Amino acid sequence: MRKLTFPLILYIVIAIFLLIFSTNSSAKKRCKPLLEKLHNAQMMQRKSYSLKRGQSLREMEDKARDKWWQCENSSLSAFKSKYGTKKKKAKKKNSTTHYVKLNKAKLKLPKKMVTFNHDSAIVIKSKCQGDKKLAWLQFYQQPIKCQRPKNINVFAFCSEDKLQQRDAFERKYIQ
Repeated sequence: MRKLTFPLILYIVIAIFLLIFSTNSSAKKRCKPLLEKLHNAQMMQRKSYSLKRGQSLREMEDKARDKWWQCENSSLSAFKSKYGTKKKKAKKKNSTTHYVKLNKAKLKLPKKMVTFNHDSAIVIKSKCQGDKKLAWLQFYQQPIKCQRPKNINVFAFCSEDKLQQRDAFERKYIQ
């Protein structure tokens, strides 16, 4: 039987180390297109879109994430048997463009809907009208700091002050 020496043990450790990390790096290279597809789907979701487009983008992202995750966590032979080994021609990339240009003809934009009836008059009603409103405007004394409140505490004070003055006005106006 042969005696294990230090150099022989060192070679075995290095061989095992290289074997472990070389498969990991090949998995990274193999899964990189799938990761790019996932990032592309996520980038398209950051732009404005309709409800239907949003649903299809979500499905596309889910599929891309599932394929990428399965690639990262499976062996090369299992991945090749499931997804095949199709090689696509590499597209020429512009180094300054970091986004996907969408074809406007393919992108179905929702029709603009009119949500406001332009023909009818705008009516704003207050709590009181007529003589009572004139009496309220004469009665109400707005504090100076309430003309432009600087923070939420001042705004809350102004709201409470107006409510207190409204209650006092209502009691006085009934009499």
